[in-house]
Amino acid sequence: MTILHPEEIRDMTQAERESELEGLQTELLNARAVQATGGAPENPGRIKEIRKAIARIKTIDAEDAESE
Repeated sequence: MTILHPEEIRDMTQAERESELEGLQTELLNARAVQATGGAPENPGRIKEIRKAIARIKTIDAEDAESE
């Protein structure tokens, strides 16, 4: 997965956003599990990147809900 920019997220449909959000949350869960068990994650910066992407999706969802 790549970094999601706000323009890309706004271009997605609601279903695509939900799917992307679920995938990111699963990926974050797995990365945190590896970290919690003492393993070294493949890319330590990826956890921060995933968290930011989740926040972006949720923020844009809230903006869309507010405008409707």
